[in-house]
Amino acid sequence: MSDAYTLDALTQALKALPGVGIKSAARMAFHLMQRDRAAAMVLSRALQEAVERVRHCQLCHTFTESEVCATCQDASRDHSKLCVVETPADQSAIERTASFKGLYFVLMGKLSPLDGIGPKDIGLAKLLERAVDGAVQEVILATNFTAEGEATAHVIAEMLKSKGLRVTRLARGVPAGSELEYVDLGTIAHALVDRR
Repeated sequence: MSDAYTLDALTQALKALPGVGIKSAARMAFHLMQRDRAAAMVLSRALQEAVERVRHCQLCHTFTESEVCATCQDASRDHSKLCVVETPADQSAIERTASFKGLYFVLMGKLSPLDGIGPKDIGLAKLLERAVDGAVQEVILATNFTAEGEATAHVIAEMLKSKGLRVTRLARGVPAGSELEYVDLGTIAHALVDRR
């Protein structure tokens, strides 16, 4: 194996990260090898350990090291509310607001027929099973406001409403501190429709 191949393999591995292009990946690879080999070893061990230990929660599908995550185990959470998000990062963002005390279901994606991602790929059957467990009274759809996120929310809403569940959608609107003349028209339109 040649030196160039080893560095190229590292660059290609780093390029797999979202938002990292070939130049950034090469810069990272050279930095780790030239200036911070200790950090490279720490990164290597952390990645290895995460791959070996992190799995999906059996109830909500988020990342955890246990069979069931700490949020699902927390008896103080409101078990009547279930918030559906696309990713663990979305769940983390909602948790940081400290305004939601219910439970979650993490889809690990969104419907995208063009990419071959259908209902089975994002666990809609498992979501349905969780939502009709008898404890859940309201399902809050917190998918992203992209075309795929909206389509995912629509499919989930129709599926859950047919089971008699109350389904709500995360509100959209004008960000605090913004001026209307600089806000896109779609956001203003949705803010008017979703006004309270």
